[in-house]
Amino acid sequence: MKKILMLVDELYEDFELHYPKIRLEEEGISVVVVGLEKKVYHGKKGLSVESDMTYDQINMDEYSGVIIPGGFAPDFLRRYDWVLNLLKKYNNESKLIAFICHAGWVPISADILRGRKATSFYAIKDDMVNAGVLWEDSSVVIDKNLVSSRTPKDLGDFCKGILQVLSK
Repeated sequence: MKKILMLVDELYEDFELHYPKIRLEEEGISVVVVGLEKKVYHGKKGLSVESDMTYDQINMDEYSGVIIPGGFAPDFLRRYDWVLNLLKKYNNESKLIAFICHAGWVPISADILRGRKATSFYAIKDDMVNAGVLWEDSSVVIDKNLVSSRTPKDLGDFCKGILQVLSK
């Protein structure tokens, strides 16, 4: 069974966490929610999720990739060395790195997007382009191991992209 990490912090975008989690679990993929602390995290719109594990409990080698929901959480996630090291490791190993909306800030901070194709919420397009991203205004952009989408409206295509990359 494949296992995927789902990063979480306060004020994540509710549907960008819960929709992919449920969709991947439907396919028999284990989704492990991981945060800085073992606690209940609250989404922007009132949903909540409890982290299954903390960063220091994770063996990165046991997972096939990572999903980063948007919202305000990416601005917190990009500050943690563990998260940035995870993205660098997974990128070097060509493991799935999926991000949506404002979550593009996290791989920007990990410095793994230069020269790669991706998309994001339009408000951070300049951040993406300034980080060297070949930015596209598409519902999903797949560049090898990277899967990116713009907004919750794109979640169907985002999940299809994740499943496509995981099937390789």
